[in-house]
Amino acid sequence: MIETPTLVDQYCHGVLRTELGLGTFEAHLGRGEGPPAPGTTFFDTQTGFAVRRWCPPLLGLEPHCPPARYLARRRELGVIESGRRLLRGSGIETYLVDTGLPGDLTPPLELAAAGAAEAHEIVRLELLAEQVADTSGTVESFLANLAESVHGAAAGAVAFSSVAGVRHGDALAPEPPGAGEVRGAAARWLAGRQVGGVLTDPVLLRHLLWIAVASGLPLQLHSGATDPGAYATEFARATAGLGTDVVLLHGYPYHRQAAQLAAVFPHVYADLGPALVRSGARAAAVLAEILELAPFGKLLFSSGAHGLPELHVVGARLFLEAMGRVLGGWVAEGAWSRGDADRVAELIGAGNARRVYGLDGDG
Repeated sequence: MIETPTLVDQYCHGVLRTELGLGTFEAHLGRGEGPPAPGTTFFDTQTGFAVRRWCPPLLGLEPHCPPARYLARRRELGVIESGRRLLRGSGIETYLVDTGLPGDLTPPLELAAAGAAEAHEIVRLELLAEQVADTSGTVESFLANLAESVHGAAAGAVAFSSVAGVRHGDALAPEPPGAGEVRGAAARWLAGRQVGGVLTDPVLLRHLLWIAVASGLPLQLHSGATDPGAYATEFARATAGLGTDVVLLHGYPYHRQAAQLAAVFPHVYADLGPALVRSGARAAAVLAEILELAPFGKLLFSSGAHGLPELHVVGARLFLEAMGRVLGGWVAEGAWSRGDADRVAELIGAGNARRVYGLDGDG
């Protein structure tokens, strides 16, 4: 066995404050669109089985207990107490929290208190732009307020995140748009937008990315369940040498492509979260594939959790188990020393995140 590393969850969201029924709970286990197919359940997935393996003991139940019994115990304890037990049982010491999703989710400080941990905010660029648009009357005020808001957010956040790749993917050009192009796009978007409308204009999405790059904070790019290859490669090339680190999120099942980009570009990092959470009992095999490609200083642990504290637990436990199996196996074979295995586990679990996000020295 290798030494258990400390854990910095470098990308997650808050947890729901409300009690959940079976259907709502299951919906948060799934990563697709809509409910499970009739006659099926999202508990019958690798993630669902992992929840049943790791979470019941934290609530005083036996591993693998039936979902109905688990949820009954969850309701018996109440959402606050069950969330507290689960988060504190995850072993995560620091959360980096993307606050850009809707819903009654705990903000960073509340998540930290529940988990007896530290927490820092990740600011979602598109939500920030949408909030600025709601309070800006003209194109000029919108663009000026947007630049000021990104600058202000950079003072308190540890990173920016963007879903530009999910909304437009390969349709996005990697270079920054020109000033006239930005003004024209802003005029069209504001003229046709209702209050609360979502930002989808590709020119403004690119503009946002490059404002964030200029801030110097790390920039997290979502790829969803799509290949991060083409756009991410060109954007990585365009941002090389500018001093901004780029972290590729949610690359599974394209985790090998993300790991390869992290190997090629010095400022690009790859997130492990959903690759391990989605693969469940096969997490060790997926981790071994990633470790074939990326330098060990370029990989970052995360749970990617959203809504359910169970997903923080599953993310952490699967990561630790996979690291133990893979690195411990290499130590047993004589391919690695025990000291090197412990050092790499600590790098991926926390050390790389502390370096990339400047967390060293925080209280």
